[in-house]
Amino acid sequence: MKKSIYIIFLTIILGSCDQGFEELNVDPTKPTQVSVVNKLSATQLYTSGERYENWRANLIYCSTMMQHMSTTAGYWAGDKYTLNEGYASSMIDRIYGNAVKTLEDMLVQLEEEAHPEEMKAITRIHRVFVFHRLTDLHGDIPYSEAGKASLEGVLKPKYDAQSEIYADMLKELEESAAALGTGTSGFGSGDLMFNGDQEKWKKFAYSMMLRLGLRLIKADPAASQQWVTKAITGGVMTSNDDIAYIQHTAGPEGINKNGIGEVFTADGNPRLSKTFVDFLTGDPRLPILGARRSDGSTAPADQKGLPNGLDSSSLMALTGEEDTDAYTEPNRSIITGEDAPMFFQTYAEVEFMLAEAAHRWGLAGGDPESHYNAGVRAAMKMLELYGAAGSIADADIDQYLIDNPFVAANALEQINTQYWAATFLNEYEAFANWRRTGYPVLVPVNYPGNVTNGTIPRRLTYATSEQSNNTENYNAAISSQGPDVLTTRMWWDKE
Repeated sequence: MKKSIYIIFLTIILGSCDQGFEELNVDPTKPTQVSVVNKLSATQLYTSGERYENWRANLIYCSTMMQHMSTTAGYWAGDKYTLNEGYASSMIDRIYGNAVKTLEDMLVQLEEEAHPEEMKAITRIHRVFVFHRLTDLHGDIPYSEAGKASLEGVLKPKYDAQSEIYADMLKELEESAAALGTGTSGFGSGDLMFNGDQEKWKKFAYSMMLRLGLRLIKADPAASQQWVTKAITGGVMTSNDDIAYIQHTAGPEGINKNGIGEVFTADGNPRLSKTFVDFLTGDPRLPILGARRSDGSTAPADQKGLPNGLDSSSLMALTGEEDTDAYTEPNRSIITGEDAPMFFQTYAEVEFMLAEAAHRWGLAGGDPESHYNAGVRAAMKMLELYGAAGSIADADIDQYLIDNPFVAANALEQINTQYWAATFLNEYEAFANWRRTGYPVLVPVNYPGNVTNGTIPRRLTYATSEQSNNTENYNAAISSQGPDVLTTRMWWDKE
C-alpha cells in the first residue's frame, strides 16, 4: 500500500512569506523558465506545509481546540482559547507566498506553453485544495485576485465572499474532473501524490466535491445534496490506494520533511487529550497513536490523556502532579517521524461522508451502516502507511466493530465522531468538520484570560499586517463577515 516516492527539493525562488498580502505577492527575482512539473512538486510540498504553519495553525490551534492534543504550555494558545495573532495567521503568512503564487504562475505557464488539458485540470484541482483550506480556516479571503502581483500587478487583492469562493471551487472541480482521462499525465513522477495518474486525480476531484458539498449543509441544504449527488455519480475514492497524501523524506532539504514531524522533533510539550484517549479506549489504534511520555509504553492500561485547558499550576491543583510525563503523547516510534506521510484526504473520510449521504438522502446505495463500517476499517488499515508497526489485524478491526456497532438512531454523531478520529493530525479538516456537524460533542474549557468567553473558536484571524498594507479590502471583509476575532462564524458555519 505504501507509496515509494523520492522527494527532491526543487530550487524555486518564491516570494517572502511572513508579511502582508502585498509583500507576499511581490517576487522580483522569480525565474521565468522553471518547468511546470517542478513547480507542481514544490507546490505539493508547500501545501503539505513547513514546520512554521504546521506548528502554529495545525497543531497549536486546531489540534487542541479539537481536543486531539493538550498541553500545559502557555504558548499553545488554542488549548486555552487565547489569541496569538502571529500563530493564528500562520497559514495565510506561508501559503499565499508559496503555494498560491506558484499555482497562479502555473496556470499562466500551462496556457502559454500549450500543455495538455489534463495538466491544467490537475493544477486547478490542487488549487481548489489549497484555497479550501484557507477559506475554511479564515472565511472570506483573497481568492480571485490572489497571487497575481507579478502577473497582473494586483498588489492589494480584494477579499472574496466565502459563498462565491465555494461556488467557484465546486465549478472548478466539476470542470477539471471532466477534463481528465486515463493514463499518466504530463506531470508524471513530478506529481508526488499520484505519479500523474489521471484516474486517481479524478477520484480526488470528486472526493473533494463530496467534502465541499457537505460543507454547505447548513448554508444551502439543497445545493449540498446536489453537489454530493454529483460527486458520488462522478466517482469518489474506492480504497486506501486512492488516498491523497505526500510521502515525505528526512531530507535533503527541509521542505522534503513532514512539517508535523519537525514540530515533534522540536517540541516535547504536546500530549494526547483526555477526550481523545478516552474515545480510543478499547480501540486498536491507541497503542499506534499514543505512548506514555515517561517510558514510551504503548500498553493500553498505561495510556492517560491530559485534560485540556490546564497550566502547570492548575494541573497541580487538580491532580497533585508536577509534570506531564505520566501522560500519553503522540507515539514517537511510529507517527511523528520527519519522513512520515502527510494526508490531504483519505478514503476513510470519503466512506464516512458516504455514510452521512446515505443517512440523510438515501444516496450511495442507501445503507449508511456498510459505509460506516468501511470507513472504520479504512481508518485503521491506513495506519500501515506509517510502516509495519502501524498495522492492525483484520480480526481486531472485526472485534472493534462488534463491540461498537453502528446505531441508526445515533448515525450522525457516530459517523462524524469517527471522522474526527480519522483526521487526527489533519487538524484543519477535523476543525472544519466539527464546525459543520457539531460532532464530536466537545466540552469547552474556560481558562483565565481566554478571548472567547469560554467557547471553542470558530475561525482563525487574518494577518495583522493586512490592517495597514491592504486596509480598504481588509475593512470591507470584516464589514461583510464580522469582526476579525476567533468567535466570528463564517458563511457555511451558520448557527
